[in-house]
Amino acid sequence: MMDMFERVDGLYNSRRMASLGGGKEKIDRQKQKGKLTARERIELLLDRGSFMELNAFVRSRQSGGPLGDGVVTGFGKIHGRPVYLFSQDFTVTGGALGEMHAKKIAAVMDLALKNKTPFIGLNDSGGARIQEGVLSLDGYGHIFYRNVLCSGVIPQISVILGPCAGGAVYSPALTDFVFMNEKTGQMFITGPKVIKTATGESVSACELGGASIHNSISGNAHFSAASDEAVLKEVRKLLSYIPQNHEEKPPAQARPEKDDDMRPALMTVLPEDVRQPYDVKNVIFEIADKGTFFEVQQHFAKNAVVGFARIAGEVAGVIANQPKHLAGSLNMDAADKISRFIRFCDSYQIPILTLVDVPGFLPGIREEHGGVIRHGAKILYAYAEATAAKVTVILRKAYGGAYVALNSKALGADAVFAWPNAEIAVMGAEEAADMLFANEIKSAANQKAAKEQKVRQCMQAASPFIAARHGMVDDIIDPKETRKKLIQTFEMLKSKQENRPKKKHGNIPL
Repeated sequence: MMDMFERVDGLYNSRRMASLGGGKEKIDRQKQKGKLTARERIELLLDRGSFMELNAFVRSRQSGGPLGDGVVTGFGKIHGRPVYLFSQDFTVTGGALGEMHAKKIAAVMDLALKNKTPFIGLNDSGGARIQEGVLSLDGYGHIFYRNVLCSGVIPQISVILGPCAGGAVYSPALTDFVFMNEKTGQMFITGPKVIKTATGESVSACELGGASIHNSISGNAHFSAASDEAVLKEVRKLLSYIPQNHEEKPPAQARPEKDDDMRPALMTVLPEDVRQPYDVKNVIFEIADKGTFFEVQQHFAKNAVVGFARIAGEVAGVIANQPKHLAGSLNMDAADKISRFIRFCDSYQIPILTLVDVPGFLPGIREEHGGVIRHGAKILYAYAEATAAKVTVILRKAYGGAYVALNSKALGADAVFAWPNAEIAVMGAEEAADMLFANEIKSAANQKAAKEQKVRQCMQAASPFIAARHGMVDDIIDPKETRKKLIQTFEMLKSKQENRPKKKHGNIPL
C-alpha cells in the first residue's frame, strides 16, 4: 500500500499533468501565435498568488481526455477584491466546449452569484465540441441562463483572447463588458468558410469578426488592446471603477491633494461660433479628477462619449455628446451605446453625469428606416427607469426630442444645470425663424435685417433663463464652477433612494 507521502507525490504529479493542458507541443504553438496559456493569463489578471483552482481533475465522459477538460476555473483577487473566473485552454481540443467543460463554468458562475462577486470569462475556443453533439449545445444553454441570472446582480466581463465562434458568442453578448485582443481575438456566429459556402462571399476571420470590427462597427465589444498582457491590464483598470455587486457602492478613492474645484479653462473650451465643433473630452478632463476618465466604446458611435471618471475621488458614469462627430447628434448606434451604459450604471448604483450639446436626432432615410424611433426610445426608457443619482449639465445646444431624451428634468433628472450660453429649444434659432416667420421675412423690405431680427427673437426664446423660470433648469452656472457644483450635488445625492411602481419588469423597446 502507498503511504501518504507517495499519495501526495501522485497528487502533485496529477496537478502537473493538468497544468500542461494539451501538452508542450501545443503550448509552443500557442506561444508562436503570440498567445499566453490559460494559466499564464490568470496569473497576469489576478493579484499575485491569489488564485485557487476548482475542478482541476474533471475529464470528459465521452473520451476521457486531458485533466481539466480544456478550461481552468476558480477564484482569486484583483486589487484585493475577490473575483471568480474561467480561462479556456486552446491547447485542449482547441478550447472547444463540451459537457464537463460547460459544467465547470456553470459551477463557478453559481459560486460567483451566491457570493455576489464579479465574474470574468477568458475566452479562447473554437466553439462547440462537435463529437459531443447536443451535450455541448446544452452546456451553452446552462451558461447563457446563468449570464441572465447574474445580470444586474454582479458585474460580468468577457475577454476575447482567441476565437469565439458559433453559439459561444452569445455568452459575451449577455455580459456587461467585452474586451478583445486586437491581434488574436475574433467573434462570429458563422465563420468565413460557412459564409463562403452559404453566400459566396469571401472574407478573412479578422475582417469578419476581429477586434477593430467589433469595437468600431458592430459595437459588440467595448475595449481592445494589442496583446494579452495589455488587455488584462485594462480589465484590472475597469474593475477599479465598479462595485462587487448591486448592493454595494463603487469603490471610492482619496480625493487628489491640492485639487482645485475651480476650472477656469472651461471658460474658453467652447468656440465663439456656435456652429463650430470642439472636443467634449476636454470638458470631461476639466470636470474629472486628473487622469481618471476611462472611456468605454471609444471607437463606436463617436458622436457620443461614455465612460467612468472620478470626481473628488467618487466614481461617476459620464455621458456626453461629441460635437466633433456628426455635430453631436443622436443616431441609432449612439442611442444603443448610451442606453446600455445608463442601465449598467443604474444597476450598480453608479451616479450618472450627462453633458449635453445636441442639435437633435440625426436626420436621414437610413436612420428612419433603420428604426431610429425605436433606438432613440431606448435612451428615454433608460434614463426614466434609472434611480441612481442623475445630474445634467447643458453646455451649448439642447434641441428638440434629443433635449428631452438626455436626462431632462421631465425624465427624472435630480439636478439640471446650464451654462449661460445654453440654447434650449425645439430647434435652432435660424431654423425656427425660417419656419415661424417665412412670410414676414419674405415680404420685408430688407429681408436680411428682418431675418436677423427674427433669429435674435428666437434666440431669446431659447435662453436658459426661460427654462430656469419654468423649473426645467435648476441653476444657470458659471462654467468655471461646474466641477465645484457637481461635487456638491453628487455629495447631496449620496443617500438618494427612489421607489417605483411594483412590477415584474418593464418592456424596454429593444
